[in-house]
Amino acid sequence: MNLLTEITRRLDNMIRLGTIAEVDHGDPAQQKMPCCRVKTGNITTGWLPWLNLRAGETRTWEPVTVGEQCVVFSPSGEPTQGIVLVGIYSSNHPAPSNSPDKHSTTYPDGAVIEYDHAAHHLLAILPAEGTTELESLGGISIKGPITHEGDYTQTGNQNVTGKVTVSVDVVAAGVSLVNHKHTGVTQGSAQTGTPV
Repeated sequence: MNLLTEITRRLDNMIRLGTIAEVDHGDPAQQKMPCCRVKTGNITTGWLPWLNLRAGETRTWEPVTVGEQCVVFSPSGEPTQGIVLVGIYSSNHPAPSNSPDKHSTTYPDGAVIEYDHAAHHLLAILPAEGTTELESLGGISIKGPITHEGDYTQTGNQNVTGKVTVSVDVVAAGVSLVNHKHTGVTQGSAQTGTPV
């Protein structure tokens, strides 16, 4: 191979557009790093790492997906040493929003996490079967009015400072606040007995 051909090959390979062809999510327990193969032009690369936001003491995990458009950066034009950068919109995977005011993430199951800084509004929508789990053993502090729809189950004590307004009834140990009766009822100044 002559020198000019080799230089041209290396220059062509330094930055290449492509799409993710295969994904191996790795195995941290086996110290197997996640990697992917990229279809670029008429070739498919070997297994290459992809860039994520953080990979030090703070680590993020957001795996690439097959068909996602990407760029392969190859130091010295050697694709075997390439690194994959994703995040390029395509007709198959268009932008989830066109608003200059929103930061939005859309997931394959239809879930959406979005913040609109112009409206000061945070939105989180899960599919019908979605669940949410929050664990904070040190406590949770919420400031502001809360509107809740659906049933509510609590384990533990509850202390309320202020008025509690109930539109239907309160039942404590099987005794209805609205419909309970008293024992030992006598006319006059005597007090009734405990609720029945």
